Amino acid sequence: MIRYLSAGESHGPGLTVIVEGLPSRLAVSKDEIDEQLRKRQQGYGRGYRMKIESDRVEITSGIRFGLTLGSPVTMQVMNQDFSHWTDRMSVWGETPAELKQVTRPRPGHADLAGAIKYDHQDVRNVLERASARNTATMVASGALARQLLTYFGIDVTAHVVEIGGETVQSLPESWEELVRHTAGSPVRCADAEAEARMIKKIDAAKEQGDTVGGVFEVILRGCPVGLGSYVHPDRKLDGKLAGALMSIPAIKGVEVGLGFATAHRFGSQVHDPILYQDGRYFRPSNGAGGLEGGVTNGQPIVLRGAMKPIATLYHPLPSVDMKSKQAEEATVERSDFCAVPAASVVAENVAAWVIADAFLEKFSGDSLEQIEDSFHAYQKRVSLR
Repeated sequence: MIRYLSAGESHGPGLTVIVEGLPSRLAVSKDEIDEQLRKRQQGYGRGYRMKIESDRVEITSGIRFGLTLGSPVTMQVMNQDFSHWTDRMSVWGETPAELKQVTRPRPGHADLAGAIKYDHQDVRNVLERASARNTATMVASGALARQLLTYFGIDVTAHVVEIGGETVQSLPESWEELVRHTAGSPVRCADAEAEARMIKKIDAAKEQGDTVGGVFEVILRGCPVGLGSYVHPDRKLDGKLAGALMSIPAIKGVEVGLGFATAHRFGSQVHDPILYQDGRYFRPSNGAGGLEGGVTNGQPIVLRGAMKPIATLYHPLPSVDMKSKQAEEATVERSDFCAVPAASVVAENVAAWVIADAFLEKFSGDSLEQIEDSFHAYQKRVSLR
């Protein structure tokens, strides 16, 4: 089992994540973690904040000479913008008398519910932690865990399939082409015609002071048969993956495989036939999205997440001042007009985290070599089936 604990506020000094449970002797690339953090900051429709930050991870424990030790790995991402917020986000000292409090909660954000739950008068105490800025820790931990997956031949990618109702019509057939086209797109969309329509929709939202959401797809290939379990509900891998994607800010829906499309099709149009040839089982389709009964079936895992529009609007919705109880417009915080491309990067890394956890549950060991022995022994057994 691997787990992580993160801490930090959006405009505080920085973000910290501690990862526990990785085996020893896993080679780690800091550059690969930084690359995922860089991708998270990009995407057409992002706000001014991403021009200030230049996220890089600093690793302060758990790794020696590029190899994990088996002890907790500590990673930090410093906030460049903190230098502009020291008067409002200082860790120490008295609260300044002239401090401007946030008292007009934004519809669609954690502002009001969080302030009531934790008994805060200043909503900034809520929004700083509830901010999507904290997805940097999700990406950093996932980017670390996916290096274990890469070692064992498991790949993960994500791409945008819809923004503001503008959807892809065609996609590259090969994995390599999908990855290449996605990486070259400002909205991480592998369909050039759809990309143009998505950019136009984002521009329209920006002009109106509005925001726009969309849908991304995550694909993992190379997962062995048998990760997860059908035995207990809380061990079902599809449930864990859905929970991980739903933990990303603004995600309001998750699909596996054909997802909601299965609700209006016959079973014969949904389920994947089982065939056997050349000493192995295979499927001619993948409606199940690589998961049956909460267990991987050897097919690529296919997930989709629906992201609502960002809650901060530059033409704000009606709200209430929590001090005066008078009707007011909601607070305006610096934000994005569209964060779907960035959310797709977060999604591929949180999915990688869940699969790495399931992989280590199945092939346990304290060192990489012990896990490798277990994995190869299992592969040999599977080949005899």
